[in-house]
Amino acid sequence: MLFPYTHVPHQMDRMQEFIDFIFFDVWCKAPIGLVFHPDLFESNPDLKAVMSEFGFSTKAAERGKTFYKDVKTIYEFFALLSAPQIDQFKDWYRGNNDLEKICANDPTVQLARYADIAVAYMDLANQLGAFFKELYSKSLLDLAALRAKIGDIDNHYQVFMTTNKVGKCPFCGINDLLGEYHSKREAYDHYLPKVLYPFNSINFKNLVPACHHCNSSYKTSKDLAYTPKDPTREVHRRAVFYPYTATPYTIDLQVALQHSDIANLKSVDIDLQFGPAALNAEIDTWKDVYGIEERYKAKLCGENDGKYWLTQVLDEWKEDGRQPADFLKTLSRQTQSRPYADCNFLKKPFLDACSQIGII
Repeated sequence: MLFPYTHVPHQMDRMQEFIDFIFFDVWCKAPIGLVFHPDLFESNPDLKAVMSEFGFSTKAAERGKTFYKDVKTIYEFFALLSAPQIDQFKDWYRGNNDLEKICANDPTVQLARYADIAVAYMDLANQLGAFFKELYSKSLLDLAALRAKIGDIDNHYQVFMTTNKVGKCPFCGINDLLGEYHSKREAYDHYLPKVLYPFNSINFKNLVPACHHCNSSYKTSKDLAYTPKDPTREVHRRAVFYPYTATPYTIDLQVALQHSDIANLKSVDIDLQFGPAALNAEIDTWKDVYGIEERYKAKLCGENDGKYWLTQVLDEWKEDGRQPADFLKTLSRQTQSRPYADCNFLKKPFLDACSQIGII
């Protein structure tokens, strides 16, 4: 990840607060033996109003009714659990929502996938999946009774983008993101995929705007927290960039070319080196999940990208009576102040490589 987002508090965070209440104050107390009823939500009046609407109003939408039934069904599953089993689920829930520690590969965090839960609780895992995989859905979040309490996700995006103004996808740096001046928005990617992980599908620390290529073409439902399945090695946990870290960092990128025939430059002719070394683990995960090396090399080989950048230096600037060295000095200043404008973060290392091999 080239740069982190700034997390922006918003009314939409209340949805995760509702789910926290449902989990800890309703499901985890189910073994007490109380009959499921909206009165269980008494200490959270707004959520009680939503549950009463979904469960008992004759005008309740089918999606609202399904939400109520799912909460009730899971309550009945939890009612059968022992105290140690409830404690295990609490650890899993807290772990899956501590995104910063998950990303740091903190060994104290108990991370739980549906597959992990299903080992001992197959039916409950399936029911949790039916509930959590559908939490982040327009059909639910747009219901008037709920929207009145948690706000609107399109507004969340607009507020988010007034703070996060770079305008480029932080996962690739190549593609634009729709921002505060657009009427449409990008999709929020579930950083830990909602098809694999319960409990955090509406947690906005796990929701990150990403460009279509990063979200839908490369990352898809890859599991960031674990190395890919490989018959030659054991699958294990791995570190990954935390999208909302407050600790600044800079990714160093160096390009080396195998030959100077740019007209016939292919991906295999390009070597990329990333740093700093302190972030090697996170960088390796990032490269794997988002296909970074493939995409950057393709960009450098493109007629309207890498090859055009070289044309700018060798032809267009000379036509204006300026020298390539002046171009590189100007680019260096631009890269420091605006690294993601016009792909400067990638353009500069490429042109440096051209200079080192004698093309410039």
